Amino acid sequence: MRDGVRLSIRLWIPEGSNTSPAVLECVPYRKRDLYRAYDDMWGETLASAGVAFARLDVRGTGDSEGAITDEYTEAELQDCVEVIAWLASQSWCNGAVGMRGLSWGGINTLQVAARRPPALRAIMPMGCCDNRYTDDAHYIGGALARANFQWGVLFKKVMAGPPDPAIVGNAWREMWQGRLHATPAILSDWMHHQRQDSYWSRGSISEDYASIRVPTYLVSGWDDTYSAPVLRLLEKLTAPTKALIGPWGHTYPHLAQPQGLDWAYEELRWWRHWLVGEATGIMSEPRLRCFMPEVTSSETGGAPVPGRWIAEPDWPRRYASRRFVLNDGALGNDPVRGVQIVHRDKGVVGAAKPEWLDRLPAEQSHDDALSTVFDSRPLNEPLELLGAPHARISLSSDMPVASLVLRLCEVRPDGSSWLVTWGVLNLTRRDSMSEPRALETNQVHAVEFDLRPVAHHFSAGSRIRLSLSEGCWPMIWPSPETPTFKLASGVSTLDLPFRKLETQPAPFPIPETRGVPRVIDLPVPAGPDAQGRIKLMNSLPATPYRVEGADIEVSSSSEEVCEITAGDPLSSQWRQTSRSSWQRGDWKCEIEATYELTCDAASFRLKESLRARFGNEEVIRLSNEARIPRDLV
Repeated sequence: MRDGVRLSIRLWIPEGSNTSPAVLECVPYRKRDLYRAYDDMWGETLASAGVAFARLDVRGTGDSEGAITDEYTEAELQDCVEVIAWLASQSWCNGAVGMRGLSWGGINTLQVAARRPPALRAIMPMGCCDNRYTDDAHYIGGALARANFQWGVLFKKVMAGPPDPAIVGNAWREMWQGRLHATPAILSDWMHHQRQDSYWSRGSISEDYASIRVPTYLVSGWDDTYSAPVLRLLEKLTAPTKALIGPWGHTYPHLAQPQGLDWAYEELRWWRHWLVGEATGIMSEPRLRCFMPEVTSSETGGAPVPGRWIAEPDWPRRYASRRFVLNDGALGNDPVRGVQIVHRDKGVVGAAKPEWLDRLPAEQSHDDALSTVFDSRPLNEPLELLGAPHARISLSSDMPVASLVLRLCEVRPDGSSWLVTWGVLNLTRRDSMSEPRALETNQVHAVEFDLRPVAHHFSAGSRIRLSLSEGCWPMIWPSPETPTFKLASGVSTLDLPFRKLETQPAPFPIPETRGVPRVIDLPVPAGPDAQGRIKLMNSLPATPYRVEGADIEVSSSSEEVCEITAGDPLSSQWRQTSRSSWQRGDWKCEIEATYELTCDAASFRLKESLRARFGNEEVIRLSNEARIPRDLV
């Protein structure tokens, strides 16, 4: 690189004398061992079809030199720009480069594209986001997310993992020491930015959508929290843009179980169109394809979700939304005035939806019983939702700091309630995520925000339910005090973007795949014990496995505990320990990262640590304790 740092890359190059385009994927997740099997599979898939694949370790991770100290740093993005130019200049390359990736790799793909490297001709970001503050793992609608800490502990292990001496030689120990000493107290850093300031704006392409001028294919799954920005990006980007959203979670389409896609077919059509100039027909097809599920994924027990693929020729869609009015206990077509609705959470709401990412929610009756619910009449005919429900809630609060949590469910004729989509807003961010203001207590505030976009088929005979609560623990940290809301019946509204029911299914050219039904581990909502304490625990036992081709045994384990006393939001505690190890013969490196978060009314108390061992030797032990003022959170 420009500063002399050497980056480590794996290349899959098509055989033969002709030149080919190249596709780059850049993530910090250890191409040597952690991602090796996936990289081997996808590299061979692309290269055997005439597209070279380049898999780069972010500087300071895997076998690349340097240190990594945060997400999507300036050094990382500039490295990608240089690597794209390097790929384009190789004798086997035709000068055209694409970039793709999932999660981190999708997010940095957008950010690199915004820098407009000359050789970058098209991108395919998957499971990504355009706003690092509201749509990444850190703050949900301005509320502090547990995912911020779950990810932060894992990220510490990413930053502190050792390079492989089989690749870097005897310098591995010095490189590892440099990484360990450079690893920051990252959770403390993130918590010092509780509002959407310049720290989060850096790298958020929502600041300037027009900066991306290359063709973009957005891909995600409805069960992936990162699907939320897809429709917004599809609308805002000005370059040729397509999107596809399937019935899966935070994964690649071809790895999705039990139903996925033959993604090589579609991805190769994309790259050959834009990087080779081949007429594949992909740009003459609808801009948006997505799966319309007939039930939620939580209901299927791990079997394929019934439904069908639908298509929209353009986006945003031009269908009129249907407005519902929040009357006392009902979602109605017409307002019913004269009744005041008083809401206070009847307990700790959220145990049926504890996770921000990956884990599916449970049946929602537990949380519904602790919330204020508004039910429609049984539907006379099926309705199909596509897009982001929009809520306009007029309420007053007796506390200056509060959150508003809305859950949209389908209530089956048997009374079971299944989560369709949801939204969270820290009400101090009602007007601005960057300049929060405390609520004027006991004054009516008209609050507007979107729930997460979704596709869902409501069946005839079901009811549509909107559940309102102030908390959603442990997904978000509770407000300092539990407020009471007051709403006037017949004033607040919910707009649902229904689409016209199709008489004929839309053609879908991508081959679908079916696998073994997966085992769904739905959360079990827990009530308070005799002392009013609620305790949720997750653990991952050590599962060593050998990485063929690298001759390394890799293992990881973790324990996580969330505790709170009902009626006492200041009693909330989150803590987690996560470990990883790498071993080849006598070479054995171990990393352990921990955090613990507690609070009082004015501040957070955060403890975080990092420990590394080589064999029986403790290489480093870092710890940090911080008291961080609450910024209207």
